[in-house]
Amino acid sequence: MTPLRSGGSVPAVVEADDDGTYVVKFTGSAQGRKALVAEVIVGELARALGLRFPELVLVHFDPAIADGEPHQEVRELHAASAGVNLGMDFLPGARDFTPEVARTFPVGSPEAGRIVWLDALTANVDRTVHSSNLMVWPTLGTVPPRLWLIDHGAALVFHHRWDGSDPERAYDFRHHALGHYAPDVRAADAELAPRVTEELLRSIVARVPDAWLADEPAFTAPDEQRAAYVAHLHARVRASAAWLPTDFPTREEIAAEEAQRAARTQRGRPAWLRQVPDLHGRPAAEQDWSGHLG
Repeated sequence: MTPLRSGGSVPAVVEADDDGTYVVKFTGSAQGRKALVAEVIVGELARALGLRFPELVLVHFDPAIADGEPHQEVRELHAASAGVNLGMDFLPGARDFTPEVARTFPVGSPEAGRIVWLDALTANVDRTVHSSNLMVWPTLGTVPPRLWLIDHGAALVFHHRWDGSDPERAYDFRHHALGHYAPDVRAADAELAPRVTEELLRSIVARVPDAWLADEPAFTAPDEQRAAYVAHLHARVRASAAWLPTDFPTREEIAAEEAQRAARTQRGRPAWLRQVPDLHGRPAAEQDWSGHLG
């Protein structure tokens, strides 16, 4: 139906022959098949733990469908993605959980704690105040809006270098999108860790197609690689005391850090460039664009 250009992987909204509408991520994208593996494992684990995550399906994609696409980059992406790709149920009308939305959207400490805990377990370092990968849905009707998790392709960073993976490694989650909601990660650990069993993990990694596991030189067969995912994640669950994040700055502290960063950026710019807005600092809505338009 249409390509989505908001992310580097250029997914597409696709209508499938089951009458469903999905956001499809393609095997031919620059992120590669490991991003799809992470999407399946982390997304299905989130669902198993009771977090809201759209249904995933395998989509058999024929590039001929997109022959009329005017953009060469998209056509090349589709041409490289014949066969099985990954679809996520499309949430019509969903809104991004932006900093502006976050200022007025209530998130309880327990829910924030569960989401942060999942991200810490799966090394998902891509849910920050600048890019939350959270959606608010539904936005119409009598059903109250809820947070939905999306986009876990950057998680499971350990599978990019298996020989250096450490189940006890701690990652920096100080700027997590939900950090200023006082996430109760200790309660989440007590609640969720016992549920992440080897049996559950095996059932989840079994859903990853063999073709997405075929190009990993560290393993001789897809099932061997699946066993490595299970072993690493199960060991990481048992080592939660080593990686459980507990230090989260307040909104005011984040704002102060951003101001300091912006000031350092300005000092490092030549004089002629200092009047150009810092597009990577404050949100566009908070920038003064006067004098730069027209």
